[in-house]
Amino acid sequence: MLERILSRENLIQALERVEKNKGSYGVDEMDVKSLRLHLHENWTSIRNEIIEGSYFPKPVRRVEIPKPNGGVRKLGIPTVMDRFLQQAIAQILTQLYDPTFSERSFGFRPHRRGHNAVRQAKQWMKEGYRWVVDIDLEKFFDKVNHDRLMRKLSSRIQDPRVLQLIRRYLQTGVMERGLVSPNTEGTPQGGPLSPLLSNIVLDELDNELEKRGLKFVRYADDCNIYVRSKRAGLRIMESVTSFIENRLKLKVNREKSAVDRPWNRKFLGFSFTRGKDPKMRVSEESVKRLKQRIRELTS
Repeated sequence: MLERILSRENLIQALERVEKNKGSYGVDEMDVKSLRLHLHENWTSIRNEIIEGSYFPKPVRRVEIPKPNGGVRKLGIPTVMDRFLQQAIAQILTQLYDPTFSERSFGFRPHRRGHNAVRQAKQWMKEGYRWVVDIDLEKFFDKVNHDRLMRKLSSRIQDPRVLQLIRRYLQTGVMERGLVSPNTEGTPQGGPLSPLLSNIVLDELDNELEKRGLKFVRYADDCNIYVRSKRAGLRIMESVTSFIENRLKLKVNREKSAVDRPWNRKFLGFSFTRGKDPKMRVSEESVKRLKQRIRELTS
């Protein structure tokens, strides 16, 4: 598999994707514009290090992004070199894993968007599933168990060099105020590999929900299950929470999770009208956020 990751075609595609996405610099302060020349001058030695198993990613740079409802989301920005390598790995892993993912999983997947997820939620409501079990995973990206994820990856990936490189990316330290802290759990948000790894972790949840015959929609760590009654919703909330916490070793945020009518909740920035044929509408919070952004751009 490593040979496929390091193939010329895959690397060119990864380079073009990183250049297109642009993004901020990492701890080495090299920007995206400098990546192509850096690879031209240093790729032979970098490639040899990867093949020999002596390549170690640089620490990620900690960036805090304010959340609309207060608090901050912590991102780990890899160097552009590591973004390039993560992208190359993600492209090959996507070919392996994506065809096996659930039809009800929409986040960070080729040819799938948030709108598709919202439309599926609307369809469940039209079919009479007019209660929602809205499950919020607490700090999901920070809580993924490395050993459990690596065991899951090793069942499909036979190349130990690829597994070693992925583990090194998971364990890459975080640089904050000039100091590097070790990373013992979670998948750092900010790199191209993290969204795919999150889907691999939560694919086990999708499989469980499908096995139970439940009507659900998942976009990354946002999971909504649609049921016909509040009683069924409460029962499913309890059993699915137990599965997530005991089997997946993740944490459900009980304060933000709820069994409620869909029109009382928002999903991916949308809410729904009441009635047998619900309409999608942008939630009030999303409108406020947009107005605030317009004020910032025009002030």
